[in-house]
Amino acid sequence: MRVGVLTVSDRTARGETEDASGPLLQQMVRERLAGLIVATAVAPDERNVIEEVLRRWADEEEIDLILTTGGTGFALRDVTPEATRHVIEREAPGFAEAMRAASLQVTPHAMLSRAVAGIRGRTLIINLPGSPKAVRENLETILPALPHAIELLQAPPAATYTFAQPGEHQPAPAQTPAPAGGAASPAWASQFEAYLVRMHP
Repeated sequence: MRVGVLTVSDRTARGETEDASGPLLQQMVRERLAGLIVATAVAPDERNVIEEVLRRWADEEEIDLILTTGGTGFALRDVTPEATRHVIEREAPGFAEAMRAASLQVTPHAMLSRAVAGIRGRTLIINLPGSPKAVRENLETILPALPHAIELLQAPPAATYTFAQPGEHQPAPAQTPAPAGGAASPAWASQFEAYLVRMHP
């Protein structure tokens, strides 16, 4: 698993404070996920900068998992969720929901988290809080699901259905999707085949 860790903090980007959460994430990824850290960066709380890093890591570096830390709260400069939403193509809300639910057992301030998670191409992007304590608690919560999530994203694409060309008859795939709750019957398979042809007469 190839992992990138992005710390988002104005003060850390200016060199005024030391990054504590980023190195902690890297350590946990190595020890708990056996992941390979292939990229790290510190970015200011600037939406365009965050978006550029996420796009580059997902599209050019083809990183499997990007973990961000910081910029997920209510402060006016906290824009990591907005930047992430602008970059992802599909949301993965279960991760953020699980982290908030677990954190609520520790502090009511977990309700202030606006962290999001989503997918760009084959890259999973997850926002985590900025404090080391919250980073550890949140990553511990989602760790069990990460290997399978990455496995699903890296799997070869499933077979897709093609439409018949005008005047042609194209048979349906050997295995057609079954109706919910039961196996496909020959009659249903014929109806599905006719549907494909009707969609592109």
